Amino acid sequence: MSPLLYAFALIAVLLLVWWALRSRGGGRVEKTRPAENLDTLASWPPTATRVLTTVERQAYDVLRSALPAHMILAQVPLQRFIKVPTRNSYAEWLRRVGHLSADLLVCDRHSQVVAVVEVRAMDEAALSDRAERRRQRLARVLKAAEIPLHVWPASTLPTPAQAREAIAPAAMAPEISPAAEVAALRSLPGRFPPAGGDRESAPEDVPEIREPPPSTWFDDLDTAPAPLSPAEPPKDNNKGRAAR
Repeated sequence: MSPLLYAFALIAVLLLVWWALRSRGGGRVEKTRPAENLDTLASWPPTATRVLTTVERQAYDVLRSALPAHMILAQVPLQRFIKVPTRNSYAEWLRRVGHLSADLLVCDRHSQVVAVVEVRAMDEAALSDRAERRRQRLARVLKAAEIPLHVWPASTLPTPAQAREAIAPAAMAPEISPAAEVAALRSLPGRFPPAGGDRESAPEDVPEIREPPPSTWFDDLDTAPAPLSPAEPPKDNNKGRAAR
């Protein structure tokens, strides 16, 4: 084969390889286009759900009984109670940690943050690496902001007196009556029998309580940003011609 024919053959092979790579890349773009045109409500029908799990609600009751003069908020994103300088990209800070949420946020009567309470469920022993990194990021941010973080295992929630001593020992809160403390403890699993002491008196037809989705359900998903508004429909040129 002459050098000229060899050069033409090499060029033809390179063109075929380039065309194949371009066609393959174009196919990936076409696959992502339909998702951008999905309607937000029709494609993801929204339904209301519970904000707190059962054990988080029990921890909330403990805090309400322990600190009646404080504000107890639930599932609050960091961006709502932490400020950062804006000399760097605020959007990038939001992407990294701003959307992480505190399970329970303890504030004083002026809504100033006092402490954060994280409730660790009993089935969180085997967390994914991504979920564990999220938890460590949350702890580092709170430490840097000098916000105390209290971690409560779901199996051993503190009593109202213990919670008050740990979070706000100097708080001028009224003394909790024994009846109020027993009522708070009664909601904890395995601590007390139902009111009245008769376990058999509970109704048989108890509705099923559905737990809310965990706040870290997206830790193992890779999502891409999508526009909230649907793409504009293509213009119909036939209407313009008809008007003429």
